[in-house]
Amino acid sequence: MFGTISYTDDFQQLELKLQQQQDPLQRLLLIDQLTARYAFTNIQRAEVLLQEQERILRNCDFPDFLLNYHLNVANIENQLYHYHSAEEHFTQAIELLEERGTIKQQAEAVIDYTGTLINMERMDEATEMLEKANRLLKHFPERGLAARIVCREGFVYLHYANYSGAIELLLEADKLINTLDRPLELKDYYFLTLIHSGLGKIYERNDEHEKSVEAYRKVVRMCESMQMRTRLAWHYLNVGNGYLAMSDLESAREYFHKAINIGDDTSERAKASAYANLGFCYYEEERYEEALEYFERAESIYQSITADDYYNLSIIEAWRGRLYSELGKKEETLEHFALAYSYASAAEDYRQLSNISKDIANFYADQEDYKSAYEYQLLYNRFSEQYTEQVNKRKQVELDVKYEASKKKQEAELLQLQATRLQLKALRAQMNPHFMYNALNSIQNFITSHDVSSAAKYLAKFALLMRQSLEYSDLEIISLEKEVQFLEDYLLINQKLRFEDRMTYEIFLDDEIEEDILGVPTMIVQPYVENAIEHGLRSKKNGKVSVHYSLLDEDTILCVVEDNGVGRERARQIRLQDSRYQNHRSKGTRITEQRLQILNNSKGKNGLVTTIDLKDKAGESLGTRVEIKIPIMEIQVK
Repeated sequence: MFGTISYTDDFQQLELKLQQQQDPLQRLLLIDQLTARYAFTNIQRAEVLLQEQERILRNCDFPDFLLNYHLNVANIENQLYHYHSAEEHFTQAIELLEERGTIKQQAEAVIDYTGTLINMERMDEATEMLEKANRLLKHFPERGLAARIVCREGFVYLHYANYSGAIELLLEADKLINTLDRPLELKDYYFLTLIHSGLGKIYERNDEHEKSVEAYRKVVRMCESMQMRTRLAWHYLNVGNGYLAMSDLESAREYFHKAINIGDDTSERAKASAYANLGFCYYEEERYEEALEYFERAESIYQSITADDYYNLSIIEAWRGRLYSELGKKEETLEHFALAYSYASAAEDYRQLSNISKDIANFYADQEDYKSAYEYQLLYNRFSEQYTEQVNKRKQVELDVKYEASKKKQEAELLQLQATRLQLKALRAQMNPHFMYNALNSIQNFITSHDVSSAAKYLAKFALLMRQSLEYSDLEIISLEKEVQFLEDYLLINQKLRFEDRMTYEIFLDDEIEEDILGVPTMIVQPYVENAIEHGLRSKKNGKVSVHYSLLDEDTILCVVEDNGVGRERARQIRLQDSRYQNHRSKGTRITEQRLQILNNSKGKNGLVTTIDLKDKAGESLGTRVEIKIPIMEIQVK
């Protein structure tokens, strides 16, 4: 999929133009295009170009290029792990965008800034930024940006160890990106690498190492193909760790060497981890001199980064202790175990302390020093209990976070549902004016023609329909029996008063449906029936509408609304010629579908409304069928 696209030629052409260009404005334009791509492919070159861009902007007033400068610097600083600097530039860029940028530009910057906040583990702020991005895109939807939001949400879930929620979101983001109706951009591929890295991490933490390696290797192939090399050391390291967990030492070594030798990734920490893990591979293969050499290189890099990386230093010292134990060097063994113990204590890492205590206990037991072995076995038991307590506390925090997130989501959905109910109430209160006008006009004709019986009959039915419409707009759930009766009255009035028997209808319910005890959302089908009449049958002399209810499963009713009208394409042409009909239709079905989506989300259902164009063998329209999946609701007994 991603092996067929290369941006090398584009880079070279832009670089050539830059060499030939002297005009500052034109150079800014070229630098802007290059740095946006080099942020993911060539950090060193991007930094050089940004320095020139900054020099030009000091002497020229180009607000748009200043905005892009801050965005490019922010993205590159994030790639370089300089998160505080990235945050400063994102903040300045977002301020400028709020003054002069488009909604989509604002949303994209907010999504990118969220990535930096996640890297800084400021999850509450990251969540706020994602909510802001969703608000920005609410009225200007863009699938590519929506996919990026979902990806970021997946990483928030991953941080809180909500693996089921995270994997669902990451897979959704992957599907959204891979079904975009445009060619994928370099940044789309960058987000695909994030998605599959996240999936790999989930599989890794669930001890599904084969699936983890598969996901990480997919990231590596994508990065190599698209020349996205700025985080490649970490991706190689992840693949190597997966193979190491599977005891495939040869494959692990191959990827650890790749992580060390990659020149474009500036992460020294990734290389330090690769050196340390290579050392462990050689220890497992009893190549002790090479193991010690790589442990020393790893330790040197860790200490050059920070002097208090106690976790990694403790692991290296513990491995050294085991190695010297294998060599039978008692003093060196105890020396390195003591250092490992000291570092783990400083890190308050009870898991590592329990492992070291177990190693020391085993060492003393081998030396037949059973008193010391017993003492460290007691320490092992104590630290194991403390680690278990620590894990339980962390799980409790994670459960609290999951609960609050779920509660917040449900509250948001409830507010949206309430808003939708208000919209429906307003919509019902202004039921299609053409229907109302024609019905009342027909009743007036009965009166003026002295057909008092018909006038009284249909006036009563029309009044009942209007009263039910207003009454039901205050309810969320009614029995299917009342829903069907409402449709029956609505169709009868259309048939007799508006179409003067030029339209027929039928309503079927399967025998297994107990309509008097099944609850459904109020007036959920009426907008689709109205749509069939208004846009399918309005211009026909022998129109027909059929409504068929059947049980799809124990939680869902399938309602099929079918007409023999002019079809969607012809209806669209008619609407374009007469805009009076367009607004009501779009509101009615759109709001109903939003309402169905919310109601079905609570039951984990998807695929709610399907519209099918009916055609004959020659391709001529035979009408339209709409299939609606209606959730069965519990009727509230008062």
